[in-house]
Amino acid sequence: MYQTSLVDPAEFWAEAAEAIDWEVPPTQIVDTTARAMARWFPDARLNTSFNALDRHVRGGAADEVSRADQPALIYDSAMTGTRGVFSYAELLAAVAEFAGAMVRLGVSVGDRVVIYLPMIPEAVIAMLACARIGAVHSVVFGGFAAPELAARIDDAEPVLIVTASGGLEPGRAVDYPPIVLQALDLAETSAPRHVIVKQRPQFPTIHFPTPQPATESLPSSTQTIAAQWLDWDDAVRDAPPADPVPVAATDPLYILYTSGTTGKPKGVVRDNGGHAVALAWSMRNIYDLGPGQVLWAASDVGWVVGHSYIVYAPLLVGATTLLYEGKPVGTPDAGAYWRVVAEHNVRVLFTAPTALRAIRKADPDAELAHRYDLSCLRALFCAGERLDPATYEWASEVLLADRPDCPVVDHWWQTETGWPICANLLGLQQLPIKAGSASVPVPGYRLRVLDAEGNPVAPGTEGNIVIGLPLPPGTLTGLWRDEERFQRSYMSAFPGHYLTGDSGYFDDDGYLYVLGRSDDVINMAGHRLSAGSIEAAIAGHVAVAECAVIGLPDELKGQRPIAYVVLKSGVDIDPERLREELVARVREQIGAIATLHDAVIVSALPKTRSGKILRKTIRQITAGDTYEVPSTIEDPSVLAALEVQIRASHPQESGSEVVAPNGDPIVPS
Repeated sequence: MYQTSLVDPAEFWAEAAEAIDWEVPPTQIVDTTARAMARWFPDARLNTSFNALDRHVRGGAADEVSRADQPALIYDSAMTGTRGVFSYAELLAAVAEFAGAMVRLGVSVGDRVVIYLPMIPEAVIAMLACARIGAVHSVVFGGFAAPELAARIDDAEPVLIVTASGGLEPGRAVDYPPIVLQALDLAETSAPRHVIVKQRPQFPTIHFPTPQPATESLPSSTQTIAAQWLDWDDAVRDAPPADPVPVAATDPLYILYTSGTTGKPKGVVRDNGGHAVALAWSMRNIYDLGPGQVLWAASDVGWVVGHSYIVYAPLLVGATTLLYEGKPVGTPDAGAYWRVVAEHNVRVLFTAPTALRAIRKADPDAELAHRYDLSCLRALFCAGERLDPATYEWASEVLLADRPDCPVVDHWWQTETGWPICANLLGLQQLPIKAGSASVPVPGYRLRVLDAEGNPVAPGTEGNIVIGLPLPPGTLTGLWRDEERFQRSYMSAFPGHYLTGDSGYFDDDGYLYVLGRSDDVINMAGHRLSAGSIEAAIAGHVAVAECAVIGLPDELKGQRPIAYVVLKSGVDIDPERLREELVARVREQIGAIATLHDAVIVSALPKTRSGKILRKTIRQITAGDTYEVPSTIEDPSVLAALEVQIRASHPQESGSEVVAPNGDPIVPS
């Protein structure tokens, strides 16, 4: 299958496209002549919302059975104790109604709509409603502050903003309308005409003033205010349901902004046709999941995982998706995920390694998990960060000790690609699992590992991971109104290839090991050491829950690796003993050249809300550089506490010593 996808991609994806209902079927599968990124199904037309909902209710060409009464969306809020189920017919009705409300407000094909919502059903409804009328949605994670929201509003220039009265976090509630108000104040664009607010019972009710008609001396209030604010229920009242509007397969479905610590965010653009085809193919062939089965992607709709595998992919194949408002720990405990799996008969759980590490830290023997019947699980998938071998082994041998038939699958992809680049394709051919590897390239991705000069490297040699053009359907078609930045960011480093920005290597069996971002490589006395490899060695220590390794600047050696380590709950170990044991583990597993400079025990590691450890920021603090608190940070207090600890533990060093702490000289290669 993989070879066919590379030798004859048109034939391969033409067959995959048969799973989609087209208003105008494609006669041309791929156009590689127009620009750097291929245009998939350029002469076809479809509607993504129709493919996700209507055809399952009516019975369509790809699915003749009506699924009107089958659950489409399960809602489970650990924050409020709320449970709910939308059948396909009920979800279709809600989507068509909200789409009609948007049309009544003047939203039309190609208009942008910013969605700033917590994990409530209205987030899914709003996204699908935009797709229904050909509007382009841009979901902004509900935890972003006003300046970040304003930057996205300025770039997308939406005519409508959809929000809620607030979001719920353990121990606190976040009011959204003041953030939206401030963002509109900060934004330079005057594009937004309306703001729709879904009122939640956990927040005070907001009473919006009734629009005032014009008088002889005054214009109407709708002409004098920048954006009119409306209650969701008022907006949809008596709105005529909107029919799906066919759009070109190459028309944009959504813009999703990648987060950065500074500068203008990058708006990744996803099309309609290639997106639908790729996601439907991935559900069956990667996740081994089809109609009527439950997929739970334990993420947020503000991230690409939420777009692809909470909202679109499950519904495109007639499966059931689960929307969860809560955390892996603390809502109420480390058994939360397993309660959800057992209660809702989840077949595939997709989560981040950091969630598993949080659960392991709180419940190292998985006692809470073993209270639940997890026999429904077909597989546990991880992505977002590399699944380190220690976490993989815990998940396989402790968490799922009685389920040897339930594989723990690390797979790798990016916001830009929208669906997996490397995976163990359970629906196609389940391969042996190798701890630390994301398995093999997925059909459609011509994956290579190159050195700095663009030459292929031998198996086992680390290099830059790139993807040969054309990229398969479903991947980004560009950056929103920024072709120059798109070329500079992804296309210029290695002509003919898309630059992933990650480093890694293939082994002799063709398995890919993704070691981390290219800028996470530690250059020590001429040796390029992977922070990911050192972290894997450290994470295997019995006392360690998770860790982050960064390079400490050194005048003579370039950089020296230093580890920040979080201990498992209840573990008490002498810091000097731990340091000596970790130095020994790194030397034993990687080699004498990889001498760990130090290991510092910390209470927590700063992370983004999607679970990525903020290594760049930790590196800046350690080096004594100035830094900005990333907009995506989950808990700024963790970063502040870490900075105090780093400053106390490691004042700026002179870099004068030329011998490692254990007395071994560092020999340049």
